[in-house]
Amino acid sequence: MAVVIVTESQEDWLSQVEDAEIVDPREYLTDPAWSRRRGVKLYNLSNSYRYQSLGYYVSLLAEARGHRPLPGVTTLQDLQGLAAVQLVSEELQQLIDKSLSPIQTDRFTLSVYFGRNLAQRYERLSRELYSLFAAPLLRFQFARGQEKWRMRRAEAISLSEIPEEHVSFLMESAQKHFEGRSVSVPKKASLRYDLAILHDPHEGDLSPSDPKALEKMIRAAASVGLAAQLITRQDAGRLLEFDALFIRQTTAVNHYTYRMARRAEREGLIVMDDPTSIARCTNKVYLAELLERHNVAAPKTIVAHRGSVDRLGDELGWPIVIKRPDGAFSQGVVKVKDQDDLNEQLESFFSQSELVIAQEYLPTAFDWRIGILDGRPLFACKYHMARGHWQIISHDAAPKDRYGKFETMAVEAAPRKAVAVAVKAAALIGNGLYGVDVKETDGRFVIIEVNDNPNLDSGVEDQVLRDELYRRIMETFLRRIERKKMGETDA
Repeated sequence: MAVVIVTESQEDWLSQVEDAEIVDPREYLTDPAWSRRRGVKLYNLSNSYRYQSLGYYVSLLAEARGHRPLPGVTTLQDLQGLAAVQLVSEELQQLIDKSLSPIQTDRFTLSVYFGRNLAQRYERLSRELYSLFAAPLLRFQFARGQEKWRMRRAEAISLSEIPEEHVSFLMESAQKHFEGRSVSVPKKASLRYDLAILHDPHEGDLSPSDPKALEKMIRAAASVGLAAQLITRQDAGRLLEFDALFIRQTTAVNHYTYRMARRAEREGLIVMDDPTSIARCTNKVYLAELLERHNVAAPKTIVAHRGSVDRLGDELGWPIVIKRPDGAFSQGVVKVKDQDDLNEQLESFFSQSELVIAQEYLPTAFDWRIGILDGRPLFACKYHMARGHWQIISHDAAPKDRYGKFETMAVEAAPRKAVAVAVKAAALIGNGLYGVDVKETDGRFVIIEVNDNPNLDSGVEDQVLRDELYRRIMETFLRRIERKKMGETDA
């Protein structure tokens, strides 16, 4: 497998890494040749990993391209804010206390380079931290309080932040890593037969499930032998009481829904949708790359940056639809009529992300929504456009006109091509619960989005299957819990 180091750095020692290719982040993101490369192990040493920076997109698109990035997107999110601190287990906390107890000061910084620290006495702690946060260059801040050491901050750092006196050790650690002596990540054990359903009672009509649907889920869970209960953000500390987590509120990568999913997965729970699905579905840049790589029909799409927006009109025609990479419920999606309109809208978009999605506009009276569970179609709906609007949701309209009408039908009654392309697209994301949006235009069926955590509302998506829809979901949870309990891998 080819070793590729993505970095802006011009450090001489990088060229000494045997058989490694060095590439600038901008080249990796925009040169089509990298989309076609296969068998790549990618080390992302960009100057910044903050959300939607170039470094963030390097890891994101590396995953979409089938490359193996270090760090991955899930790790980058784990290293944001207090998320890292919340991932410290009781066992790791004991190791922290034991390792740092001889230190006389109340503050300590630990640098971990490819799973190693300069001091041999911190070798085990460094390995465990690297197992939890798989990033090449890490820095941890610890503080002593009430006679116990606590992690206060964890971050992935760039090459420019490495002290000069650490460079030779870094080179040694990197060489050992590239020779195949890297640290492995331990597996987790399973827990008990209880299901947590995460929801936000204050989310209103944008919640993916209404209260009646949540009640149906609890009854369906009981019918297959699962004890389900609703939890909220305040119950994050109770996750270890459950065997599984079902997320029923709007998700985002830079949001506690993702962090709770990530923590639940790390602790051995069955999670739907899992953090990988959340990261993949909630970023349209990733989805665009993924669909193109696997030749799945989609509107003509361009991933654009500030230097490439002038050619969008010529390539896509007017009007154009531009999308914020992480928008949800039709938010962060705008139709622009000409270049002036585009430039005005992009000022806001580029203030939040260095990349945006631009697509050809395909006018239709409705979108298909195909629900996919465990790789199989679950339900089929037609979501009609809101009155006088080009999307299914009009956020500026009065409540009664906010949503278009819907038509739910048996999967067998939906167009076979729509179902087939939806199943194909969902399979690229994972084996969770997805809502795949498909447009039908001129006899073609094209993928608009693959949504994790799709709407399941009483009287809408369950109109045909009724309680059976929820039962099938709960049977999937039960099957996965039992497989995990038996030590099997879910296919």
